[in-house]
This record gives sequence, C-alpha cells and structure tokens, in this order.
Amino acid sequence: MSDASTPAQRRQLVQHLPALRDADAAAIQHFLDTIWAEQGLARASLDSYRRDLEGLARWRDGQAGGLSAIDRAGLFDYLAWRAQHGWSPRSNARLLSALRAFFADAVRRGRRADDPTALLDPPRLPRLLPKALAESQIDALLDAPDIDDPIGLRDRAMLELMYAAGLRVSELVHLPANAVNLRQGVLRVTGKGSKERLVPLGEESQHWLERYLAHSRPRLAGGRSVPGGQDGSVPMFLAPSLQPLSRQQFWGLVKKYAALAGIDPVRISPHGLRHSFATHLLNRGADLRALQMLLGHSSLSTTQIYTLVAREHLQKLHARHHPRG
Repeated sequence: MSDASTPAQRRQLVQHLPALRDADAAAIQHFLDTIWAEQGLARASLDSYRRDLEGLARWRDGQAGGLSAIDRAGLFDYLAWRAQHGWSPRSNARLLSALRAFFADAVRRGRRADDPTALLDPPRLPRLLPKALAESQIDALLDAPDIDDPIGLRDRAMLELMYAAGLRVSELVHLPANAVNLRQGVLRVTGKGSKERLVPLGEESQHWLERYLAHSRPRLAGGRSVPGGQDGSVPMFLAPSLQPLSRQQFWGLVKKYAALAGIDPVRISPHGLRHSFATHLLNRGADLRALQMLLGHSSLSTTQIYTLVAREHLQKLHARHHPRG
C-alpha cells in the first residue's frame, strides 16, 4: 500500500516539499526559455515541463548541486519515491520526457558532461484505446442544442465543426474569425507548436457555420465591437461577454448536451469528438496518412492507435455477420 495513493494526497505531499531554490528556479527558467525559442512548444507543454522539473528540484532540495548536478542514482531514488507514493506509469513517463529534454539541453550547452537519463528505461504503459461514440450517438449529440436560440445555434456550429474537422478543444475555442474560407470550404487551424494545417469543412459543418455567422454571432455581439487578441484577430465563437469560451466552459456544454441526447456524460471525454472523428473516418476507409494530416499529428505513430479501434470494429462486424465468425 502506498503512503499517498490518491491525487489529493499526492498534491498535499508535494505542497509539503521544501521551497524551490533560486539556482534551480533559474536553471529551469533558462531551459524553458530555450526550448520555447527553439521548438515553439505550446504553453501547456511548457507548464507541464515546469511542474515536473520543479517537483524533482524541490524533492532534491539543493543536495549535491541540486537539479542540474543530479546523477543517475538520484533519479532512481526520486522515481522510487514517486512509485512508493502512487504516481502512475503515465505520469512517470511524462516526467522522464521532461528530464531527458532538460539534461540533453544541459549536455548540448556544455553545462554537464553526461546525461543521467541515458540508461533509464521508460515505464511500461498500458495501451489505452480512444473512446469513440457511435455515429448514432454523434447524431443525437449534434441535434441536442436549441437552434432557435443564438447560443444554441452557436453551440451546434461548434459541435459540428469540432466533429467534422477533428479539432482539439483549444483549437476550437481559440479559432479566429479569419481562419475560415467559406467560399473554398476550408479551415486554417493552428495546432500544437504553432503548426498550421488546412482542414476541409464538409457540407454540414459549413452549413451550420454559415448560419451561426449570419444569425447568431451578430445577435451575441449586439452591435458591440469585438475585442481582438494580441495578434489583432477576433474570436470566431463568442460568449455574451464577447470573449471566447474557455475549454472548461465548452466541455461543460458538451456534457449538458450529452445528457440531453441520452448519452452518459461520463462517456464524453475532452477528446471524445476528436476520437470519434478519427475512428469514423477509418471505419469508412480513410487513409492513415491523410488522417495524420487532418489531425495535425507530427508523427504517424500517434495516429496509428486509431487503427486498433478500427480493427476492433471490423472484428466485431466479422464475428456478428460471418458464417464462421
């Protein structure tokens, strides 16, 4: 039995670690500034790196040179401590990714001669298949908003667009108004690492987006000037405050509409519609390379997990309908 087996207990355990030392804080900030400049990592990735590196630095508390000078034995001790207190293999794999990036940068810049993560094996992770909704459930979810209400019409357009284009939640809520070309039926999406991709809209999503822009968005704006972001762009989807919805607000709406559609809200995950988009395309014969481009995955290996879902679907069809299934 671990000493801290729940997330709340682990958070409390971390809160009681010593404060971050100035030297460690400076080393972490320098590393984050460097990879942001060189790789353009998203803010969420940088924040994740910061939390993981600060956790190790606080646990180390300046011993034997602190974070930058830790050796392999020290990393083993820290990983053993985390295992004792119930951190998951997935969490430790993410930690190891952050450590490898940090020490690779230190070696490259001559701040240390060796990489203490070189012989550390990543923890074995369980293979988690994406949870996709059935096509009939997607239809029910998309039909749930009240399209006679301007907010309901906005929500219908958002749901249609997310499912039709396989967007991430952050990509959807931060979509600028100038990202869509309705004449060509194409959406320009800025994804992770500020990488852009072009995604076709499809007739249904284009129809609902046009209705939203013609009827709902002007009513939500109410004749007021919509404030722009730092780059001057204004958001596509507006709350009555003229601000874009947050990720949490949007997923609250998704869970509400799931309940209205008779779908257990627990089955709706932050990536549920995106997973459904990918799985349904593969089930209907889409090419894996094309799917990779539509999803904005930098590596085909990330996309290939969806083939397992499609294969599972085909196996069920075979078992149900084949004479020898």
